[in-house]
Amino acid sequence: MGGYLDRAGDSFRHRVRDKLRDVVGGAARLRVIVLLACVLALDSADKASIGLLVTVSTAVGAIATLPIGALTDRINRTNLLVGATLIWSVAMVISGASTSFEMLLLTRLALGAVVATAGPTVASLTGDLFPAAARGRIYGYILTGELIGTGIGFLVSGDVAAVLSWRYSFWVLAVPGVILAWAIWRLLPEPARGGQSRLQAGDELIRSATQVARERRAPATGAATVPKDDPRGEGEGKVVQVVREQAIPPHKAQVLDTDPTEKSLWWAVRYVLSIRTNRVLILVSALGYFFFSGLRTFAVVFLRDRFGIAQGVASILLVVIGVGAIVGVLATGRLGDWLIERHHITARPLVGGLSFLLAAALFLPGLLTTSLLVAAPLLFFAAAGVGGANPPLDAARLDMMHSRLWGRAEAVRTVLRASLEAIAPLLFGYVSTQFGAHTGGLDNFTGDAGPGGSGLDATFLIMLLPLTVAGLLLVLRARATYPRDVATAASERNTRQRPPPAPVPSPAREKRPRPPDESGATLAGSPAVGATAGGPHRPRVQAVETSASVNDEPIVTLGCWATEGSVFTRRRQHSHEAAAGLTPAS
Repeated sequence: MGGYLDRAGDSFRHRVRDKLRDVVGGAARLRVIVLLACVLALDSADKASIGLLVTVSTAVGAIATLPIGALTDRINRTNLLVGATLIWSVAMVISGASTSFEMLLLTRLALGAVVATAGPTVASLTGDLFPAAARGRIYGYILTGELIGTGIGFLVSGDVAAVLSWRYSFWVLAVPGVILAWAIWRLLPEPARGGQSRLQAGDELIRSATQVARERRAPATGAATVPKDDPRGEGEGKVVQVVREQAIPPHKAQVLDTDPTEKSLWWAVRYVLSIRTNRVLILVSALGYFFFSGLRTFAVVFLRDRFGIAQGVASILLVVIGVGAIVGVLATGRLGDWLIERHHITARPLVGGLSFLLAAALFLPGLLTTSLLVAAPLLFFAAAGVGGANPPLDAARLDMMHSRLWGRAEAVRTVLRASLEAIAPLLFGYVSTQFGAHTGGLDNFTGDAGPGGSGLDATFLIMLLPLTVAGLLLVLRARATYPRDVATAASERNTRQRPPPAPVPSPAREKRPRPPDESGATLAGSPAVGATAGGPHRPRVQAVETSASVNDEPIVTLGCWATEGSVFTRRRQHSHEAAAGLTPAS
């Protein structure tokens, strides 16, 4: 019996694994999605399990994000993730062993490392590993990990702490952190920047930056295929194709013609904020996470007091509502990509905006009703709207940015997002005490004694205003500016950094007179003065003049410029050229 159950379990696991591979597009894609989703899950599980103390790590993460974003654009991103995850795990162990509140508070500073690292590295790796046409759908899968992590955090902080001790709620989360760091180190090689490691549907392996560099150095006659440069990281997505077909003009002042990798951090911040649509996306994304952070902190208290249910029932109901958010991120990412494939180039900001507006419209009756049967489905689909806004917006930000700025661009967004996430529990709690029937001091934030259902009712209703504003900004503003900003990014020249090519010696040629053709013409070559252009990193250029004659009368003068690997020809025609029928030799 036991052997039969083992075989049935193995068969079921294989079927699930094969189905997931088919859905996401292959084993390599599945591996990357799972690892990046786990990074976000680890961060969100910590936020859900700590309550008010999360403000400290989130605030530290907001401060540290900009320099981490600069490192993301310059150094090995997988090593950066491994290091941050290990630091996070060690800090969780120390948190569980804390002997004072001050010690616990100090460990939160180290926990800010994963807060600062997760956003920039996940965005940059997603852009380099997945084609633009599928990024909305891929982001939906990755952000599912963030929501699952939130649910795990609630279970760990509640059940584990109740059964064992609050210390174990830290230690339980430290173990998967170590496992995740090992898995990233073993399974996720650093990809080449600019899209040359992009995973196509059905790929089994991830091509590392080292492998791509080796292929680029391989001889042209070798078996290796030299990858095509793709500095935009775009994979020529449908948005860019439609922008070019419709001849949408770029903002010429913002078109980059140099590699931005070595640009200063403050230059990058100014450039990122100069992009019109990006400013809107940063603001609306931060407003969405602000509402989500407050909801995450006080949802159990609200459900318990509003509907008169027990703490355990409220926790389970919150997990069910969280499933609605997962449904939202999976649906909207796919919907945005589907609309783009049908030439709706503003689909991503449109879908994000409508998701926010749908959430606000459904939260309103869900917060006002006193019937749990009526409120549950309304809150379920409202959560789908809040979560569903993120995948298309995250994909849209990559559409408008050079691949060498993805880390710093995401860092700029994370600063505002983390800042609003940090103050959300404080602000929600303060407003609820102003409207509630009583005040409970610090207990209001820990959940030991709620501030009263009526206070949270009014608070959540007031906080629907930022969601509504976010939706309107996307639908009315971002849709208008998005096409030109994508056109600006698509107009960027090939600015990928490359080492100077090694000099290729030209073999000496023996000059031989060319035989006369049927018209009696002969070609005589006489090299002119060679010239080198542009400095040490420019290919050598040599000018050669060649003349042709018919019966000793010159009829054609040809100019040839030879560079390393290519030849360009110029010909000046004279009156007898047609009669000679000559063409320059290659």
